[in-house]
Amino acid sequence: MTRTRFIGVDYDPLTLDDLLERFGQRPAEARFAYLVTPNVDHVVRLHDPMPDGDAVWAAYRGAEWCVCDSRILAALARRQGITLPVAPGSDLTAMILERLCRPGDRVAIIGGRAETAERLRTRYPTLDIVHHAPPMGLRRNAAALEAAARFAAGTRARFLFLSVGSPQQELLAARIAAQPGATGIGLCVGAAIEFVVGEQTRAPDLMQRLHLEWAHRLLGNPRRMWRRYLVEGPRIFLLARRHRARG
Repeated sequence: MTRTRFIGVDYDPLTLDDLLERFGQRPAEARFAYLVTPNVDHVVRLHDPMPDGDAVWAAYRGAEWCVCDSRILAALARRQGITLPVAPGSDLTAMILERLCRPGDRVAIIGGRAETAERLRTRYPTLDIVHHAPPMGLRRNAAALEAAARFAAGTRARFLFLSVGSPQQELLAARIAAQPGATGIGLCVGAAIEFVVGEQTRAPDLMQRLHLEWAHRLLGNPRRMWRRYLVEGPRIFLLARRHRARG
């Protein structure tokens, strides 16, 4: 399958249904492979100077699946004649739990609160859900990163939801892939589990269609989100313009 490059990131032209089909056909014992879901925040950060920038880029490029998780990114690409299907990680997470998971399947959550994992167990009582909460600062804590990777590999889970934020979750996914005998499908989906259990809410459909989901999240948590959406996020337009200029 040919990937499509946009602003330095290579995307698979896969819809949510395409991903579900591939995941459903993959044997539970197959070698570990992972999905990344770049959005505007991810792409802007990837183009910032970072001490571990090479490792972060390698983690994204080492993903088995890379899909666009931003209607704004897709719209900017469309203006340049590039088609990027939008496959939101929160939607994908809910669909996996509802459609693909079978009674008795082991599901691992890395990151998030114990209360969130417990709410997911209540919602899906037939699943074997295990949880690991790494300490803050995982990106710069080699021992904690390795411990989380070993925990993930040891679970032998069918699906592993990596919920420690970007780029920690992508670095962790790459570390899990390096663990001998690691199996299952890793999904770098940020706070998706919080949406599934109702701790956070998605924007109304109209706001999503108008590419205003960012505004819904900003209004819901302005103290945390103002810098991401009002200072850092708008840089995506400059990056898109540079991409167009390079042809």
